[in-house]
Amino acid sequence: MYKVKVYVTLRESVLDPQGTAVKGSLHSLSYNEVVDVRIGKYMELTIEKSDRDINEVVTELCEKLLANTVIEDYRFEVEEVVAQ
Repeated sequence: MYKVKVYVTLRESVLDPQGTAVKGSLHSLSYNEVVDVRIGKYMELTIEKSDRDINEVVTELCEKLLANTVIEDYRFEVEEVVAQ
């Protein structure tokens, strides 16, 4: 069994209006040291072992459903979970 952490973020070239709004709110709360805010998504998946390579499986999941690869980048971490 694998535990997979997936991080999806907007590409640097894509404007992030939600991040801009959060930055403005932080500045209104006097957190002026915050220079930039980028908003993303975090997902945890639990995947059973199979004959397929886990990295290939997660890459397919990200590219087909979890990330919009036109405007988003993704990265993931795979951890093998030992059954107890």
